[in-house]
Amino acid sequence: MLVVGLTGNYGMGKSSVLSIFAALGAFTLDSDGIVEFFLCRTDVRDKIRNLLGNEAFCKNGSINKKMVAELIFNNGTLRRSLEDMLHPLVLERINHILKDKKMEYKVAVVEVPLLFEGGYENRFDRTATVFTSSEMAIDRLKQKGIDRGDALLRMGYQLPIGEKVRRSDFAIDNNGPIEETEKKVHLLYERLLKEAELENNQRD
Repeated sequence: MLVVGLTGNYGMGKSSVLSIFAALGAFTLDSDGIVEFFLCRTDVRDKIRNLLGNEAFCKNGSINKKMVAELIFNNGTLRRSLEDMLHPLVLERINHILKDKKMEYKVAVVEVPLLFEGGYENRFDRTATVFTSSEMAIDRLKQKGIDRGDALLRMGYQLPIGEKVRRSDFAIDNNGPIEETEKKVHLLYERLLKEAELENNQRD
């Protein structure tokens, strides 16, 4: 199974591209979804409470995501501490899931927002970056109710998108209509299938 790390910057359409890969037949994983899995665990929540305090939780005991975002995006030390806590757990679970699925699929695509920031690119056989202009990303986020200031703050903690494109094996332009992106992803998926088959034959 050929494993692809999929990344991009805030609001540029990683999740949309991931869903296209899934529809085409790839096995897909969303690392943010795996984070959600761990946020339901008592031991992880206790560590978050120790790190961020009770204000990181709602009255019903659930994580107050908006407050957590405000805390970590205004404090680099807290943000790195939270990442250092969660990322190893997420990566371990990704490896476990991929190992379980490797005989069922030829291609797996894992969405990892901080792929290059965290230095995780070597964990994947290939890397792909979804990109748009910053203004396009901000406009799309605005349609989801996220204001420009919050969008720019989060983008500021990510590598410039041009750097991610440069370091990736593949780049997916998501500036246009979704139909155009679907065509590009389909072509890339066909290429990945061929590469997976080639690597499998070489191992045989």
